[in-house]
Amino acid sequence: MAEENKEVEVTKEEEVEVTAEEVEATTETEEQTLTVEQQLQAKVDELQSRLEEEEAKYLRLLADMDNMRRRQTTEREAAQKYRAQSLVTDLLPVLDNFERALQVEATTEEATSIVKGVEMVYRSLLEAVNKEGVEVIPAEGETFDPNVHQAVMQEADADKPSGIVLREMQKGYKLKDRVIRPSMVSVNE
Repeated sequence: MAEENKEVEVTKEEEVEVTAEEVEATTETEEQTLTVEQQLQAKVDELQSRLEEEEAKYLRLLADMDNMRRRQTTEREAAQKYRAQSLVTDLLPVLDNFERALQVEATTEEATSIVKGVEMVYRSLLEAVNKEGVEVIPAEGETFDPNVHQAVMQEADADKPSGIVLREMQKGYKLKDRVIRPSMVSVNE
């Protein structure tokens, strides 16, 4: 029986040793699990951060695309609206020359017929540019407006208030709502 007790005692000691080993193994496994979980959590956090950065980039790009579309639409509309500006700008001196030609007095019948022909051409040219949206800027008798008038001289007229346009030296023109050429005027002091 003594031998049996020893065996039993040995067995209990072995069980205790096994249990201690198991505890150490379990502790190591838990530490490894915690380390793996921490690594996985760190990786998830990193991926989440990168995802948020990419979403922010995507939203900025989307906003940039919308802004670019709006800007292109606006530029296309302006180009369509003012497509005739360069042509009209080139035609303004022609209109001026026609006006000067029409101011000449015709003394003979032949000169009168030439003046009538010039007047017909002038009117048809004026009609064509008016169809494109060109308007003459009113000047004489109007209040001076630096947005549409260019003052080239000042005169004194006691009958009219200060700041009134007395004479127009050169006509000014607008294309739709844009000033192509301001009126050159003389303003009352």
